[in-house]
Amino acid sequence: MRLNLPNVLTLVRLIAAPMVGLVFLFLPRPFADWVALILFMTAAFTDYVDGALARAWKQETKFGAMLDPIADKAMVVIALAVLLALYGVDFASGSLALKPIFLIPILLILFREIFVSGLREFLGASAKELKVTKLAKWKTTVQMCAIGLLFCWGLFAHYLWALSIGMDASLIEAVMAGTVEDEFNLRWILFGYQWSELLGIALLWLSALLTAITGWDYFNKARPYLKEPT
Repeated sequence: MRLNLPNVLTLVRLIAAPMVGLVFLFLPRPFADWVALILFMTAAFTDYVDGALARAWKQETKFGAMLDPIADKAMVVIALAVLLALYGVDFASGSLALKPIFLIPILLILFREIFVSGLREFLGASAKELKVTKLAKWKTTVQMCAIGLLFCWGLFAHYLWALSIGMDASLIEAVMAGTVEDEFNLRWILFGYQWSELLGIALLWLSALLTAITGWDYFNKARPYLKEPT
């Protein structure tokens, strides 16, 4: 095993993955949300940087090739689990049911990751045929953008809730209508809240669709190796 800067960045991304969840155990909110967002976005940025540096400096290694997809999956899977725990429960209904708009795409993504990982493990040496495709790379990019936006949405939701305390509905409506001066940037916070939620959920569903497509593509490529001997 040879450590170089690209491999160190990949290791940092792998270590940062569980920290995205652990910060909520040790830090108060919204400070924990800020730390989780910064950790995740920094780790997502290293996903691009480590590969670019390894190719530019000709420092591609087997260790890096092995660790990079593991770090990516750990980042995505842990972040999705955290988001589902934080925002996937419908407290308003009183039933504590999971929200389908979060649960369905997250389950699809998790199922695909487990399925493809198991497929690669079963194929062993033949798994070299299951090379990461460009569409799979786009899938990872869309997933990371969706997760980043949903962490932002959680922050906007917190500040919107904090500002609404002590403000009655008529005052909030007056601020939004522009008839009362917006001293607390309520208008911008509501704008960020609405659009980060809309784009985050839309990209989450898009990433789930890309996840299903790439998973089926990998399965088709693996089918010749799954045939029983005649």
